[in-house]
Amino acid sequence: MSVRKATHGGSWYSDSQSKLDSQLSSWLATAAKSSAHGPAKAIISPHAGYSYSGPVAGFAYQQIDPESVERVFVLGPSHHFYLAGCALSRCETYATPLGDLRLDRPLIAELRGTGEFEEMSLRVDEEEHSIELQLPYIRKVMGNRPFTLVPILVGSLSTEREAHYGQLLSKYLADPRNLFVISSDFCHWGSRFNYTFADKRHGAIHESIEHLDRQGMSLIEQLDAPGFATYLKKYRNTICGRHPIAVLLHAVRHATADGSLAPSSLKFLQYAQSSAVTDERDSSVSYAAASLVVP
Repeated sequence: MSVRKATHGGSWYSDSQSKLDSQLSSWLATAAKSSAHGPAKAIISPHAGYSYSGPVAGFAYQQIDPESVERVFVLGPSHHFYLAGCALSRCETYATPLGDLRLDRPLIAELRGTGEFEEMSLRVDEEEHSIELQLPYIRKVMGNRPFTLVPILVGSLSTEREAHYGQLLSKYLADPRNLFVISSDFCHWGSRFNYTFADKRHGAIHESIEHLDRQGMSLIEQLDAPGFATYLKKYRNTICGRHPIAVLLHAVRHATADGSLAPSSLKFLQYAQSSAVTDERDSSVSYAAASLVVP
């Protein structure tokens, strides 16, 4: 049996089962005190080290009703391996400190049969963190309920390819048994990210970053894929999961247009930055949590 190891455990998040479980419980409990937007059909969740993004991610995962979920799609951006399209895992199991997750091999074979997907090598699979950082939270919120996982690594898609994959995945989004997890951080600001856009009209640098992020978040809430693409072209905001987000927006549009999905509502529930930048020599990464609900 081919198993993907939890290669970022012990560094990006705790590899101690008890400590990790306690942390996730605490973050979910904190999120539960805020207004809800669920049950989620899809969520947007960050993928940085848990000490930075774990509390924010809890606001997205708190919206999931595990009793209605039988299959979880995870769309994560490729950070280290160039892809012009999307890729599927060869593994049968993904390991986490909280227990293993079983991949949906029949459905993955169905996707592979479209001819639209490449395959990840085990090395590429284990080096990428964007999908892995969602797995402990998925295992936690699903508890002991049986479910399968469909991880999809999303490459540097053109706007046309974003629309194409959105249409391809729309029937799976419309299936009431399926949950979609979109893995994305927001603005990566600083010279080390080659991105230092700042609009002084909005105050300090960190306030400018938040204003910039919230412009994009507003378009995502409006489910406006063309508007989001225009925004990215204009500002070049370094939202690493912009392609998975765009695929989701197109999937919603296609499924709504053909009547397989009722009109949906997407809402951002939490936002944070790794640090409040005030000096051009500093850097930060932004994190946001959102939930898509189908009435």
